[in-house]
This record gives sequence, C-alpha cells and structure tokens, in this order.
Amino acid sequence: MKLNRITSSLINKQHKSNPALISAAALILMTSSTLAAQESENTSATADKNIEVIEVKGILNSMKAAAMLKRTDGRIVDAVVAEDIGKLPDNNIAEALQRITGVSINSDFGVGDSVSIRGLPQNRVELNGRSTIGDSRDGISLQDFPSSFLKTVEVVKSPTADMIEGALGGTVSLRTVRPLELDKLTAAMSLDAEYADKTENVAPIFSGSVGNNWDFDEMGTFGAIAMFSYQDREIRQDETSSRVKPQDIVINAQEGNTPSGNAIVRDEHSIEQYVEKRERTAVNLSLQWAPHSGNGMVYLDLSGTKRSGEQAGNSILGVAGSLSTDANTTQDANGVNNYTLTNEFGIPKTYSDFRDTDSFSNALGAEWSLTDSIKISGEVAVASSESIRPDSEFTLRPIEKSTFEASGGVDLVNHLYDGAFSQDGNRLPSIIHSDPTAFTNPQNLALRTFKSEDRKTNNDETAVRFDIEMFEPLSSANWISKVKAGVRATKRDYEYEQYKVEIKDIYKNAINDSDGSLATLWADDYNALFPGSFTTMSHDNSFNQLGHSGQNDLLTFLTYNGLSNPSNTYAQLQQLLAGTNLASTGSLHDNQEFQESAYKNVVEDTAAIYISAYLDFDSVTAIVGARYVTTDLESSVYQNGVKVTGENDYTDFLPSLNVTYNYSDETLFRFAAAKVMRRADFSELSPAFDVNNDRTGATQGAIDLEPYRATQYDLSVEHYFDEGNVLSFALFYKDVKSFLSNESTCVASSTTAALQNVTQWNQVCQLDTAGVSQDNMVYSDATNYPVDADGFNHVAGLRDAGLTGIDTVKNINGENGSVQGFEVGYQQFFTSLPGAFSGLGINANYTYADSEQPNGNPLLDISENTYNLQVFWEYEGFSTRLAYNYRDGFLSTENEKRVENINSNGSISQDGTVYGNNYRDDRGQLDFSASWDINENFTLVGNATNLTGEPSIYLSELGGAWKYTEADRRYSLGIRAKF
Repeated sequence: MKLNRITSSLINKQHKSNPALISAAALILMTSSTLAAQESENTSATADKNIEVIEVKGILNSMKAAAMLKRTDGRIVDAVVAEDIGKLPDNNIAEALQRITGVSINSDFGVGDSVSIRGLPQNRVELNGRSTIGDSRDGISLQDFPSSFLKTVEVVKSPTADMIEGALGGTVSLRTVRPLELDKLTAAMSLDAEYADKTENVAPIFSGSVGNNWDFDEMGTFGAIAMFSYQDREIRQDETSSRVKPQDIVINAQEGNTPSGNAIVRDEHSIEQYVEKRERTAVNLSLQWAPHSGNGMVYLDLSGTKRSGEQAGNSILGVAGSLSTDANTTQDANGVNNYTLTNEFGIPKTYSDFRDTDSFSNALGAEWSLTDSIKISGEVAVASSESIRPDSEFTLRPIEKSTFEASGGVDLVNHLYDGAFSQDGNRLPSIIHSDPTAFTNPQNLALRTFKSEDRKTNNDETAVRFDIEMFEPLSSANWISKVKAGVRATKRDYEYEQYKVEIKDIYKNAINDSDGSLATLWADDYNALFPGSFTTMSHDNSFNQLGHSGQNDLLTFLTYNGLSNPSNTYAQLQQLLAGTNLASTGSLHDNQEFQESAYKNVVEDTAAIYISAYLDFDSVTAIVGARYVTTDLESSVYQNGVKVTGENDYTDFLPSLNVTYNYSDETLFRFAAAKVMRRADFSELSPAFDVNNDRTGATQGAIDLEPYRATQYDLSVEHYFDEGNVLSFALFYKDVKSFLSNESTCVASSTTAALQNVTQWNQVCQLDTAGVSQDNMVYSDATNYPVDADGFNHVAGLRDAGLTGIDTVKNINGENGSVQGFEVGYQQFFTSLPGAFSGLGINANYTYADSEQPNGNPLLDISENTYNLQVFWEYEGFSTRLAYNYRDGFLSTENEKRVENINSNGSISQDGTVYGNNYRDDRGQLDFSASWDINENFTLVGNATNLTGEPSIYLSELGGAWKYTEADRRYSLGIRAKF
C-alpha cells in the first residue's frame, strides 16, 4: 500500500488548511501506484513536485503513516494505519486502538469490544464518515467488524462543525479502501488458525478482497472492490465471586480489620464458566465512478455483518450458610479467611445466552466540482441492525430424594453441607464441602425452574446529507481558504421486544392431577426418560491464570446439556409434566408470552445545519465553525395493554474551534475548544419497567431526559524529527453537564407475593404499607439477622404479606462532572543504527486522567494512569513486535449487588456514604506479533494475545477482592497473500 506524504515545506507554506491535500496525505492505496493530490489547476503542478510516496508495508511504515496523518490533520487526531492490505497491527479493531494515547478498551470474553476515549465510553463509531448501527447508540461492536476491511482507523478528539454530533469522548472513524485508488487488478487474502488455550480449540479466520478499475475514455473510470471475511471462534470465560458484607463480630479476640472495626465476611461463593461459540461473516462491496473530466465521482457502498453462535454456561452457587470460625481463622485484605459456612445448600444453574445479529450500512453518494472553487456533495445512507438474543436457564434445587420418598412424597428437605473456605492471596479460593457430591448427585438435585426468553432489538437509521465547499470564496480576504456548509437529517427507529415462558419452582409447584400429591422430579428422573441430559462437568484449564489455593468443589457440577435447543427442552418437560397442573400443549414459541412491561420503542428525528471556515494566516491556521441541531423524540410503552407514547424535543448549538500554530517546520502547537453533546441511550429514554427474573429489581428510563452535554478544551504540542519520529504532549479538560444519575424506589407490585425469589433476602426492599410504593429504601441485613436462614425466613414472611417491593432504579438528569488530564506520546525509529539494528523502533504513550462525578465518585471506566509500550524490529522481510498495555484500577460499576453493603470504612448502613462501588484492579497485558515475507507475494504471520495470561480482579470500596475473571490466551498462525 502507499500513502502520499506532503513535505513539511508544503504543509507550512502552501496548503496548511487545504482539505484536498490533507485527504491526499491520508490516502492509503491497495497497490503500489501513486495518487497525486488533486486540486485546482493552478496549484496541482506545484503540489505534485512536493509529494513523496511512502510504501505502507510493515510496522515501520505503518507507524510513519500514522504520524503523518496526525501531523497533517487540522484537528487533534491519532490514527492506526494498516501495515498492508487487510492487516491492521492487531487482528481486532479495539485491541489496535488501545495503543493510542487516551484510548482504553472494554473486552468481552477477553476480546476487544468497545473503547473509551479519555475515559468516556459515550463515543461514535463511523464507517467512511457515516453511522454504524448496533443494539444501542454506540454503533457497531468493534469485534463485529473485520479489521481486515480497513486501511485506517482514526480517533478524532477535537471535533469540527461538519462532524456528526453525538460523541462525548471522541469519534472512531473507520476507513476502507476506495476502488479508484487502484491502478490495476489487485487481490489479497489471509488465512489464520487461532488457538484458544482454555477451550483448546483451533478455529479459522479468513479474509479476502479483490478490486480493479477500468478506464472507459470519454465514459469515465469505473472501479469496484469486493471484500469477504469469515471468523469462527470457541472461547471461554471463568469467573468466581463472593458476596461481601460487614459484620460486627470478633475474630479470635481481634476486632475486624476495617476502619469501623467490623469484619468483612464473604459468603454465597460462586463459580460461573461460559463457553462461547461464535461465527462472524462480513461482506463489503464498493463501487465508484468518475467522469473523464475528473470533476467528481459517484459511489455506492454496501457493507453487511452477520454474527451467530451460542453460549453455554453454568452458575454454581452456595447460599444460606452461617459463619463458623475456629483458632485458625484469620483476617486479610480480602476479609475473613480460613472459616466454614455451615448448613449451606447449592443452586446449580445452566445458562444459554447469545446475541445473533444481522447489520448493514449502505450508502449512495456523489461529489462534484461545479467550478474550480465550488464543490458540492451529498449522500443517502441507510443502516440497520436486527438482533435476537435467546436467553434460557435451567435451575436445580438441592432436595433430598430419599427423604421425600421416605415421607411418602411429602417432605421437601434441602440437602445441606458445610463448606470450608481458605484462600492464598488472590488465588482461586479452596472450598471443600463436607459432601463432595453436593453439586453432582442427581438424586439430591430436583428440577426447579426452566425459563426461556427471546429478546429482539431492531435499530434502523436513515440519514441524508448535503454539503457545499467554496475555496477562496472572498478575493479580498485571501486568509479564508475555504468555507464549508451543509445540512443533515436523520430518522432513527429503535424497538425492543421480549417474549418469555417460565415453568417456575417445579419441585414444589408440580401437583399430580390424579391425587393432588407432589410431582417433584429429580435430575435422575429426567435422565431416565432422556438419557445423557444431565452429566457431570469439570472444565480443563479452570482458573489456570489465577492459580489454585487448593481443592475447590464448586469446579465439579451437574450440568444440563440441551439448552442450545430450548424448544426441545420445553417439549421434554411437557412429557415429564404431563398429568400435572403444570402440563401444557403447543410449542415453546406458542407458549412464550409477549412481555408488555419490557417493550420499548423510540423514534428519533434529528436535523442539523453547520458552517465552517478554514482560515490561513501563514504560520497559523484555524478551523472555526458551529453546528445547530434539533432533536425530536417519541417513546412508546405498553400500559394495561394500550400503547402509550410520550414526546420530548430539544436543541443544541455546538461551536468548535481548532487552531494550529506552525512554530517551525518540525514543531506544531494546537488549541481546540468545542461544545459537544450525546443523547441518552434508547433504554434510558424508555419508561418501560424492565424487571429481573427474581422480581427483586428493575430499571426504568424517562422520555424527558436531557442529553449529556460537555464543554471541552485541548492544548497540545507536537514535535516531528527525522522521518516519522514524533514527540507530543497534550492537555485536555471536559466539563460534563447534565450527567445521568440514578434514584431508587421500592415499587409495590401485585406479582411479588407469587413470583418473587427472596433467596438473596438482603437485596429485597421492604414496604411500610402493602401495595404502596415508597422512596425510602428499607432492607434487612446481617446486623439484624446474622444467621442467613433467619433473614431468609423473615423476608419471605414479609413477601407473603405483600410487604416487599421491587427495587427500581430510575434514570434522572444529575449534576455536573469533569475529566481532565494530559497525554504524552513518543515514537522513534532507529534507522541510523548499523545493519539489522536499523530496524529497531519504539512507540510509547502515557495518559493521566482525573475525574469526578456529582456523588464524589470518579467517572466510570477511567484509569488515572494508562500507558502503552511497543518495541518492534523489522529488517529484510522479518518483523516482530512486543506490545504492553497497562491500566491502573478504575471504577467499573456502581450499585454492584454483591458488594452493595460495603462503603469506605466497612460500616453498616452509614448515612452520607457511598455503598456498592466496584473497581477493577490494576492490570497489564503483553501481546506479541511476528511476520516473515516469504517472497513478494506471501507472508507468514503469527500473533499472541494476553501472552502472560493476566486475569482481571475486582475490588470493593475497601480494596478487598470479591470477583475474578479470566479469558483465553489466544494464539494465531497464518499466511497472507497479495497479488
């Protein structure tokens, strides 16, 4: 691939603000041809003399090209450039972006999924300058779009008026190759085998592209590029966690080791392990035509992605145990250690949950130069995402079959055990049960609940834009190099539906029609009729990154094998429950009921008008402009069977300024200021009452929510030296207004008495008066009921009397918050060194960010310190790269249920303090890649992700670990070809 590079002389003296040359500098070609910058006739000859060509192939030239993009843009921008056609530096877009200053990523099963820019996750993901669509407002998941389709990925941190509004942190701009950038038939392909070390699975990753253009003389030039990508992957995530709560107890004559003197007790230990099989198929077709005159072009872009697969998981949970200590019991940073939970019982659950998505982004557009000084352009874009998320659960209950039969089918007695807990540092705890078969004996595990939901999301957007550019519009003011103006209108339609069937508490609710006796069923009864349905499971390589403190009996359990086909499971249960009061007819689909309370429909119309002026004062250039946006919203829900619609509208005026001062040929100073906005997500805009399966919690949005609004300032200096070397420093500040915050209400519901599960009784809110909702949140806790069984019985009694409610979190507009910090970047190639050492290079950056939101917490997802270090070597067809990424701890979630009783000093129910903060601990990750050019057409490539196998550790407000997760190390080996 080739990138046009503009010399510093040209940048500083002739075309500092000229977008045509900036575009030329950013143009990545799939072939080795040169594309000269196309400008007005009186400047093109001069420009051609000053354009050099960088062969964008390999690590060094990729980074040089990225530095050039940063240097020649009038905004504050960082970029990642493909090392060759179909080869970003990382195989995942998000994982490539985490190398950029100020960018951190969020992962799903250890795979990069989305990014935060300067700590803010509310960003836009665009494809060739237009919207991408996913299940929310964030755009397409970055793991759903193939990195092999891209020539560049830019992160724009300081917006201009012509950019689409909606990015609070920044805009991720994905760019593909255009057909007319080719000068001959070009084809490329890659085939990789990826190995995941937990599942020990090898899966293929394939991508291919072919493109050409044809000169038809007077009829113009036509070009086409087709791209295809396929990925198959089987990966696993291991997770273990405990509920954490303070108790006013003494441990071996020592008070608790918290500031309040309370001890931290961990119970309700769980293991959750999920195996995900996912397939991703993506296609991209780009057609382009330009007239013989070269005055414009017309294009058609068609892009589609399909994601499918399944996720099978197990949740193994022990509940209701009472703390028993002895002389060996101690306390450490994580809480009480070396103790026993007596009279626990187990709740094994099998899950199946996956998101199947079909999405596309299509556009028809054109641009045309009416004269040498006037260019117009327009585009119609349609984007859509349809997702179906089947979510099924099969839960067992530890009921002793022998006791039930001995009582003549009357007594339902929980099978109890004692669990001895100990932990060595942050290794996987040792949990040894007095009955090692507590989670595997099918005669002590009765069928409890089967649930199957289909969650459907449709998200569509149609966008129309028109732009006009006038070059040197005023002869008397030649310092105005260009004026750009335009309009854009969109229509967005978001709809969420949920369908559900549930057979609840089979072990106690199933009654034989013949004699009214209990029709309780056990796992061995199921296996007798459908052999092999329940089997014992113990995964290989479990928690091999954390290491083990000793034996852990939660790692071996009974699992149900049929949830990937919930329709078949439902049919089997129908056979088992025939002749009982739970008998049913029809298929699973026939029996799934539409969940009115969960329905959401948001229709959003926006209109925007903008104007920008590009100013040139010799050594100082500027882009100044403003964007005016209107938003009209309609949000619909069902109430008592009737669809009800609410409305809201608001306007935003968004000025922006980007100034560049060319201090010398090597050094630039930049200043930027802007107002930005981000509309609330669709789920936040809907007043739908979305209740969890236990009927203990719910969420609810509001149509009248105002958007996030922020004023931001940036100041940076960039020094470029030799070829592609750069040292940069940037200060940033964002004042975020109208933060969204939450308020909780205990909502009375007629469904709680029959359907509410109070196993986790300390999370169930209580009502003063039956049937009357209240803002005052009342709970029972371990202070009142130190014995778990007593707390359960108390809250169960309140539930039966109608005195429990649903803890409902509502979104409201809050107060202001801020984020500020600085970034340092350094990149150097040691080409002056002799021989093979000339291939050495380094790329490093550091970001410091400080933030605060109205409740005193930092913003979610912001690490105070983040740094990246890449050391690479490339010489005579060989290349290697080691990349290390580090983030220190950050606030991951608020109001986290398993640590909701923990504040900063370990006190119980202390007013004026924040409870439930969940932090992810410091984490670093080492990745490796290497390649060898076999010849000019074939390259052998290899990659390793998370080479050292780093787990993620989550901490409470007191700094004690309560949750640990790990995902696969991933290794790939493949071959790339280009013709």
